[in-house]
Amino acid sequence: MGHIIDTPLGQTLSAGKPVLWLNPSFQAESTGFKSMEGKDTLSLADIHQADQRLRRFAPLLQTLFPELHDSHGLIESKLLSAANLHRQHYPELSGKLMIKGDHALPVAGSIKARGGIHEVLCHAEKLARQHGIISGPDDDYLKLLSPTTKALFSAYEIAVSSTGNLGLSIGIISAALGFKAVVHMSVEAKQWKKQRLRDRGVTVVEHSEDYSSAVAAGRAASNADANSYFVDDENSPRLFLGYAVAALRLEQQLIEQQISVDAQHPLFVYIPCGVGGAPGGINFGLKQVFGQHVHCFFAEPVQAPCVLIGMQADNTDQPESVYQVGLSVDTEADGLAVSLASAWVCTVIEQLLSGIFTVTDDELFRHLYQLSQSEGLEIEPSAAAGFSGPSWLTDTEPGKAYQRQQQLEPVMHNATHLLWTTGGLFVPPAEMQKFQQRGALLVPA
Repeated sequence: MGHIIDTPLGQTLSAGKPVLWLNPSFQAESTGFKSMEGKDTLSLADIHQADQRLRRFAPLLQTLFPELHDSHGLIESKLLSAANLHRQHYPELSGKLMIKGDHALPVAGSIKARGGIHEVLCHAEKLARQHGIISGPDDDYLKLLSPTTKALFSAYEIAVSSTGNLGLSIGIISAALGFKAVVHMSVEAKQWKKQRLRDRGVTVVEHSEDYSSAVAAGRAASNADANSYFVDDENSPRLFLGYAVAALRLEQQLIEQQISVDAQHPLFVYIPCGVGGAPGGINFGLKQVFGQHVHCFFAEPVQAPCVLIGMQADNTDQPESVYQVGLSVDTEADGLAVSLASAWVCTVIEQLLSGIFTVTDDELFRHLYQLSQSEGLEIEPSAAAGFSGPSWLTDTEPGKAYQRQQQLEPVMHNATHLLWTTGGLFVPPAEMQKFQQRGALLVPA
């Protein structure tokens, strides 16, 4: 593989210009992927198993987190109409505009909740079975809240590296179950996210370097402790499958709202992307559930398009970092401020991802302000990354070319466009006010 900086795409990225990249390896009917060495091929059955695990733990989660009372212990977000946003800011867009509100996922407050909590529950379940606390999936999982189990878990550590939201997900559930929880926070992490973890008894280790460096440091520290379990956002099928469960939940929500997804009613999904794990898992899940009728596009900051760069690599290659094209990872979208993509995720989604577009920070703030004004929803900057997606698809030459390639032009008037928001529930009011004020200045008078 040559260096991406030597290509026209690389030069556009290097200049920090927004771009829509269409994936040349995309195969609309593909639902699988080529397994990497040491990783099993995943399937829809694996996603159902992850969903069943989350359901087994639902009574326990409802006991730990009162905010899950109404959902009976399931961690899920709403599928919301965005009719006002559609009318005011996407007047030429045909079809429906919807929002998948993962910015308000309970317990962790971000898209990372399903995957992060699923992975910790996998580890807790394994330890509980090994020590005879539970005998199998039909046992009473409330036993894991007993003093005996808490004493057992307190001898074990769960560690993770994060720019913020994954750390909240892993740290909150690990501490609640009684584990020693350690979160290695990269330089991009917001101070309020660190404090929220510390307030819940989580040890926060601050790093002066970026996310990839924090991952390396966290992994090394965890590997040095036999009782430490490292949640690896770059290489974890457990995380990935937890994220993928969202597709099953979305399928049910669409049915409940009588929204069809089929050859005559395509579904377009726009998801913010950092290292790739959460959007990759959702992309994988959506393709398992909806097949050729769903089209997923990732959104990355112009200064941190690590997955876009990673998707240029051959399967056997490690991705290049954004630094190699002269970018800085300097973005207010802390959850997306990642320099190096997950090579594993890039392989998994090689044939499943429709494309990637990049956005400026100004776009993030403008969109989050417009969302607040039109729909009354408040999100953090990174959660607004996908909001440029419909315009890229319908108003640009690459977007129109994609429609032609996939023979979608005759059915675009029936399409559902889904903006996937990713975080913001726990942003302190003073911080949110700053976001809104900055966004207001970017809206044309």
